[in-house]
Amino acid sequence: MLHRLPLSLTLAAALTLGGGLAASGALFLGVSHLEYDNMALSFGQRSDERVAAVRQGIEQAVEVLTVTNQLFARGEPVSREQFRDFTAALLQRHRYIQAFCYHRSVPGELRAAVEAELAQVRPGTVFTELRPNGGGLGVAPERARYHIVDYVEPMAGNERAFGLNITENVQVMSALEVARGEGRAAATDLFQLAQDAQPQPAFELIMPVLDRHGMLAGDTAVVIRGPELVRASLDNAGLLDARDASRDIAVSVYAGEFAERGALLFSTGDTGAAARSWLDSLLAPADSSRSADILRVAGKAWRIEVAGAPRPFLADHMASTSLLIGGILMTLLGTAFVQASGQRARKVQQLVRQRTADLRRTNRRLVEDMAARERAERALQQSEQRFRQLVSMSSDWYWEQDRELRFTMVTGGFTEKAGVSVETVLGKTRWEYVPSLLETEDGRAHIAQVKAHEPFANLEYRTVDEHGDTRWFLVNGQPVFDDRGQLLGYRGTGSDITERKLTEQRVHHVAQHDVLTGLPNRSLLQDRLGQAIAYANRNGRPIWVMLIDLDRFKFVNDSMGHKAGDVLLMTVAARLTSSLRDTDTVARLSGDEFVVILSEDHDEPLTPDIVQRVMDSVAQPVMLGTKEFFVTCSIGVAVYPSEGTPADSLIEHADIAMYSAKKMGRNNFQFYTPAMNEESLERVRIESALRNALERNEFVLHYQPQVDLKTGQIVGMEALIRWKHPELGMVPPNRFIGIAEETGLIVQIGAWVLRTACAQNKAWQDAGLGRLRVAVNLSARQFGAVDLIAGLESVLQDTALDPDCLEIELTESLFMSDVTPAVELLHRMKSLGVNLSIDDFGTGYSSLSYLSRFPIDVLKIDRSFVADITHDANDAAIVTSIIALAHNLKLAVIAEGVETAEQLDYLRSHGCDEMQGYFFSKPLAAEDFETLLRQRRALPAPADSEAEAEALPA
Repeated sequence: MLHRLPLSLTLAAALTLGGGLAASGALFLGVSHLEYDNMALSFGQRSDERVAAVRQGIEQAVEVLTVTNQLFARGEPVSREQFRDFTAALLQRHRYIQAFCYHRSVPGELRAAVEAELAQVRPGTVFTELRPNGGGLGVAPERARYHIVDYVEPMAGNERAFGLNITENVQVMSALEVARGEGRAAATDLFQLAQDAQPQPAFELIMPVLDRHGMLAGDTAVVIRGPELVRASLDNAGLLDARDASRDIAVSVYAGEFAERGALLFSTGDTGAAARSWLDSLLAPADSSRSADILRVAGKAWRIEVAGAPRPFLADHMASTSLLIGGILMTLLGTAFVQASGQRARKVQQLVRQRTADLRRTNRRLVEDMAARERAERALQQSEQRFRQLVSMSSDWYWEQDRELRFTMVTGGFTEKAGVSVETVLGKTRWEYVPSLLETEDGRAHIAQVKAHEPFANLEYRTVDEHGDTRWFLVNGQPVFDDRGQLLGYRGTGSDITERKLTEQRVHHVAQHDVLTGLPNRSLLQDRLGQAIAYANRNGRPIWVMLIDLDRFKFVNDSMGHKAGDVLLMTVAARLTSSLRDTDTVARLSGDEFVVILSEDHDEPLTPDIVQRVMDSVAQPVMLGTKEFFVTCSIGVAVYPSEGTPADSLIEHADIAMYSAKKMGRNNFQFYTPAMNEESLERVRIESALRNALERNEFVLHYQPQVDLKTGQIVGMEALIRWKHPELGMVPPNRFIGIAEETGLIVQIGAWVLRTACAQNKAWQDAGLGRLRVAVNLSARQFGAVDLIAGLESVLQDTALDPDCLEIELTESLFMSDVTPAVELLHRMKSLGVNLSIDDFGTGYSSLSYLSRFPIDVLKIDRSFVADITHDANDAAIVTSIIALAHNLKLAVIAEGVETAEQLDYLRSHGCDEMQGYFFSKPLAAEDFETLLRQRRALPAPADSEAEAEALPA
């Protein structure tokens, strides 16, 4: 009798329901996160487009101002008609510009004349000024200096600005001060533009106009309607589509770092925190629909906020929602199926118990059925084992072999995936199909393994397909035995691993080659060097290691940018490779250093001509953008085998030889010698001691007098540094100045020299020893420092020394590499009131046409010309020419290295102004120089006898 079963979930059905719901939820969450990631990526791209468009728009406005500024920066008069014609096209092209202005700096005493000039343009025009507290526009009061709107275009709509004095406008003058300090355009804060029907925020871009003396002559400005600028920038980039602006994404631009209401420049909607549904808040990993970027343009921060509009959840999550609903439905169906199957199984169990008696009567037949079932199960187990073996080995195809290890079956798309037809494989052993297995150690080990009837795994071998392409295969195999343990054959799987092998080869290549030039890197260089040394040891022929360093590479990076530097490095790498043999190794060591390994062949001995050929190939001109550069190199060569050069020190010794070539003036090569190592060790000792010399007060200054040749009186002195080391003694400058330049320590040392010399000069003046001028040399590192002007101002202020009593000595090489910024920097130095002199004049390579552009006060004739002026006509002619040139340019002339009365007489007779040298005095310590001043020692007058001149102590 059947009993009614209660309607309840079975354990299997409950597990199916719980597992299905959990899996559906996990898949929903995973796919949702992927959808959010895609949304965030899309939003980030769209946000970046808008930020880039706004940046381009503001920079374009700055470029318009820069172009306009060039009209006045050239120093030539600009008529109002020229200004109107020039700006008309710009106003037509850039509709967001309210007005172009030129502000002119006018002294108070010229007010009447300038007002008359303005009245000719617009009758009744006088200097006006905005009254405080919103008092409107009125006549400007009397002031010492005005900064008026001299030119304004278009005049229509901007008449009230004509003649406006802006010296009391803090916004504009602050921006002008920033622009003048940074040497580029600066922006004011926002202000409301009253000219439009609907007032809108605006700002002003401003750039100074300097006269030829570096003084402020005025400025050019552009008044810009902020919202129209941003709208035009977005519209030009195709980002102001009506649907995009109103539904998908909102943009807000602020003139400042913070999102303040008063700084809002432009907005297409609310960019605050986007509204999110509770489901978005639960699933989204972060707020991916809002971003804020800060731009730094025109000396001001611009905040750009971009936010996406809220969207319905299903609009972006259709896939995950569909997956969740489908998973729930499938789970319910599966649960219902398992529940029905469980109930059916219970009914079957009841029927089985009821019919057990009937089954006893058929026991004999059941025994026979069981025997047949055992045979079927054995066959099933074998089939299952075969299936499990094949499934456990991930593969592209599987195969079988017979007792003779010959292929009997290859399936699974072997032809498509391996590029080889099945017919070429069937009936062959693997080593007959791939003969190269007989030639490799791994191949022979595999053959021995299968002949021993052992399983094998992960056998990799290479072959060539029917198209001639190299392919890599990976195979696994298991032996198959019968019930008696006799081998029936092999079965296994195979995979095409060509892509993986090619990837491994590419990774190996990247690990051993320089990414930029493709040359071997340091790792592969060591391996090649080891092979070259072993080759040299075997055949008894030498090898050369060349270390190549580019000269002035840092100048290319600093002036043209790192992209130009990369182009130069790739060009040099190609030239080095093409100038050498294929068997030679060219590697990039680091930065702008390359290493070349040359091995000697019996038919081509190694000679210095090879090194010269390499130098010539590098020295060819290189086009970087629109400029042509000539880059030379310095090369050090180490030879192996040679005395004092072990194999593991070849690169180090080549580096030492390269530094020796640098010291000899660059653009040459040197072979390593043991003496160079001593120089290198000496350099290390000097550099180590030099780093602590300032802290230990080991530096002292000596002063060499500078004498007026007309009066014979001391009028100044040159400060010369000396190093008093406790162990090395008095170290001359030529032993440590070059090292200080290379290491950058010269900046700190030079600052100490400048401050100490100024303080000492001020002390002597306070002691009543006369108003003297002290000359201090400026190094290349100091000249290129960003805080040079601030440092000079600080020293003059701290020491209270009159700037006219300080003379800065510069060499021509400091500023001849890039004249334009050097001229500006020299004018800024000159504006401090100090004197400027060119040291060692005549030994440089500059064009004399630049000399008139430099605000120089003094030329110093190098001692190399003075030494032979009495018996060398060429040197005498050079000195005479320098004196004449300087006097024509209203410059003073100082001759260095005067050691004889004859030299002194020659210089006096040709009008030289001052001298310094051992004839009058060698450089003296501060105490001795003070004694010299107190003695009031002087040169004899020109009419004095020669004997009296020779009686002067040296």
